[in-house]
Amino acid sequence: MRVGNGAYIAAGSTITENVPSDGLGIARGRQVNKPGWAAKKRRELAATEKPKKKPAKKPKRRKATKKRK
Repeated sequence: MRVGNGAYIAAGSTITENVPSDGLGIARGRQVNKPGWAAKKRRELAATEKPKKKPAKKPKRRKATKKRK
C-alpha cells in the first residue's frame, strides 16, 4: 500500500488501498479515494487567503551620547 505525495488521510480511517498523490483517502466502511482533492483544496485556500500585512518597522533607537563639558 502507498500514500502518494501531498495526499491526505481522513481521521479514523484504516487505509487498505493505495492513495494517489494529492488525493484524499477515506476508509470508513469501504475506502474512497478522491484523486486531485488535495491540490484543488490548496488552490481554493490560496485564492481565499488575505494577503499578509507587512509588520510595521520599529523606530530606530538613538544612541546615548556623552555630555560635553
